[in-house]
Amino acid sequence: MATVILSVGSCGFDDSRLSRMLRENVGALLDRAHTAADAQQMMGEKQYALVLVNRVFDGDGDSGVDFIASAKRAGHPTPMMLVSDYSDAQRAAVENGALPGFGKSTMTTPDVINRIKTAIGATVA
Repeated sequence: MATVILSVGSCGFDDSRLSRMLRENVGALLDRAHTAADAQQMMGEKQYALVLVNRVFDGDGDSGVDFIASAKRAGHPTPMMLVSDYSDAQRAAVENGALPGFGKSTMTTPDVINRIKTAIGATVA
């Protein structure tokens, strides 16, 4: 069974880039949720190895940091990472229970790929 990662709030272009990077470098598939409500429903129905959360949701403008904080307060155990190039947003996400995330500008770097592999428990080559 393939590893599946959930992307929350990213636009189609970014989801396409994430999907390709994850498939080629991590061997994982990507499911997509456009809103917090969609993500909450999907997370209730399926086990994800990792949740990648966009800083600002493309579909409705919701905050990714708020989504992470809410999910972690509710006790959701799945590891989460914020997708943002803004260091203040990354800091806030980690303070609210996320693993250190990454920006769109660095998503294909070896460091980010290894960070994702570590988060999902895959062997880091």
